[in-house]
Amino acid sequence: MNMKSNRLINEKSPYLLQHAYNPVDWYPWSEEAFARARSEDKPIFLSIGYSTCHWCHVMAHESFESPEIAALLNKWFICIKVDREERPDIDQMYMAATQAMTGSGGWPMSVFLFPDGKPFYAATYIPPKEKFGSPGFPVLLEAVHSAWQKRRDELQQTADKLIHALEGGNLQQMSKIKDDVSERAYSSLAGNYDTQYGGFGEAPKFPRPVVFNFLLTYAHVHGNRQGVEMTLAALKAMAAGGMYDQLGGGFHRYSVDGQWRVPHFEKMLYDQAQLLDSYLDAFQITGDQLYAQIAEEVARYVLRDMRDPNGGFYSAEDADSEDPYASTKHSEGAYYLWTEEDIVKTLGVKAANIFNFSYGVEFDGNALADPQKEFTGRNILYRSKRPEEAATHFKMEVQEIEASLEQSRNILFEKRQKRVRPHLDDKVITAWNGMMIGALARAGAILQKQDLVEAAEKAVRFIQTHLHDPESGELKRRYREGAAGLPGQLDDYCFLVSGLLDLYQVAQEPDLLALALDLTETSLRLFWDKKEGGFFDSIPDVNVPVRLKGDYDGAEPAANSIAAMNLLRLGQLTANEDWQQKAAQILRVFSAQINTYPPALLQMLCVWEQVQSKPQQIVIAGNRGRADTLAMLTAVNKQYNPAWIVLLADGGANQKFLAEKLPFLETVGMREGRATAYVCKDFTCQLPVTSVEALQEQLRE
Repeated sequence: MNMKSNRLINEKSPYLLQHAYNPVDWYPWSEEAFARARSEDKPIFLSIGYSTCHWCHVMAHESFESPEIAALLNKWFICIKVDREERPDIDQMYMAATQAMTGSGGWPMSVFLFPDGKPFYAATYIPPKEKFGSPGFPVLLEAVHSAWQKRRDELQQTADKLIHALEGGNLQQMSKIKDDVSERAYSSLAGNYDTQYGGFGEAPKFPRPVVFNFLLTYAHVHGNRQGVEMTLAALKAMAAGGMYDQLGGGFHRYSVDGQWRVPHFEKMLYDQAQLLDSYLDAFQITGDQLYAQIAEEVARYVLRDMRDPNGGFYSAEDADSEDPYASTKHSEGAYYLWTEEDIVKTLGVKAANIFNFSYGVEFDGNALADPQKEFTGRNILYRSKRPEEAATHFKMEVQEIEASLEQSRNILFEKRQKRVRPHLDDKVITAWNGMMIGALARAGAILQKQDLVEAAEKAVRFIQTHLHDPESGELKRRYREGAAGLPGQLDDYCFLVSGLLDLYQVAQEPDLLALALDLTETSLRLFWDKKEGGFFDSIPDVNVPVRLKGDYDGAEPAANSIAAMNLLRLGQLTANEDWQQKAAQILRVFSAQINTYPPALLQMLCVWEQVQSKPQQIVIAGNRGRADTLAMLTAVNKQYNPAWIVLLADGGANQKFLAEKLPFLETVGMREGRATAYVCKDFTCQLPVTSVEALQEQLRE
């Protein structure tokens, strides 16, 4: 390793710190770097990645640790390193440019820029020598340097055209959203559904939770049972596969193969939060304890392994880790893999036979896909046989099998805990914490686990203490090692507001709703496009040429999709017509994308479905914390309805706060001293009921 540090040594980002001892003369994204590029008339080499990215590690080792390649970079370029998780605005803009220039994108992202930030050439992973049909990095650097010297006008034309095209993306023609968009989105998903292994498309298979959100919403509104069945089958297949950590809980990033067997092993906080919500939805719809079990295991994994002691949640765990069977080796998934010999030695022959039969363990290893030869002789645990099949095979009772498997899982988990864990990216991102706050709040209510609600509340206090300025009302994006930094982006505001709304539905504390309202006001001030409508995703930065509005609900929903739902829910909750109209305006801003290809914005289609229907409120009038009030709230939480707004008329601060916005709440109260439920549509309520059975009947209707 180069023992001399570069400028990245002063950063907080784990990703930038991973490159702090490279011989490359890195700058963080800063005016200093751009000023030097202008004064020396050099192009900028921009490298974007994140700390748990496998191919980022590969390129760092192959190229950025190479003195020869570093010498070329330092001689001809000003080099800037960016953590995409800290600066999603930079990542979004240059990813759009990379996709426009190359037809694809990914990380690490490698972009060459003019000193004004305009990109003229882009790539992703670049090998040190010619490979995969790509030129080696030194050859590419020489070619870019030569073009800069001899053909700069051509490069400028390329950059100007690209920026013009990206700016044009913000000026989409607005039109009425067609009545059949949800039906077309559903048909597209159904046509892409894998009837054999569950999920959508072929390998690699990504869990895209917005697909489940849309299918369940569509099924609820239109009575389409097949959408529910596709979702349930996919969730079951994922939970049984190697993509799910069978010992420790939590989901890996995606499956390399089509059977959910071989994962890309990193674990992201945003996946845990969204999939926790999906399994909670499935439990509400079916009552099947399998979904409740997976949901709780995901929540417990996050609380155990991804939580700051003060209550915030960390970003990710790496895919790569030290090989427990060869400590000098570092490879993908090593922490999670087992040899058959180790399992037999650890569990004993009888228990190991049952475990190996049930979890697909083979002597030679069980990986379906292993292009890098990293899994030879190793096993990725997955549920290959049901307990009933094991009981038949071993001539035992199902309960005996289940007890044996539980004991074996516990023993193997404890042994695994002694291994060297994958790298933990311990920065706290506001947006992803917002997701987790909402998911934990729902989990606590639906699974009746109060400690999960308390964990959500503690995370809110963490953000208020470390990442929120009460005077300006503004958020910071990142906290790490005692320091907050970087201005909040749109997703920080809207995901946190969404989480606060979900927590408010459970805790019914008016301070939560007040904070959600204040943050929404701030987001409108900072991000709302006064000319075209909709929100810009980023704050202005003089060195980022274009502020974009993301139009794809991918691994994370587009920020505008969440913002639109927030404005709709808060607008209904506080009788704010302007906010409800702004939600509808966001839909119009994205109407061209929705009408052209509805599956691109599935989360926004969930908003559109709610805009088409009348708001629904369930008001429980009762003493806070009393058994009959809690029984009413539990009855509501057991049922799936994405449109419900749940309010507690407690006769105290919460009811007073709400009644200022919704005068009809002044008229609701307990009947005969008992908790009373009012099921309302468009603020018109059915007859109040005082029994859980009568409430359940009204909810079913």
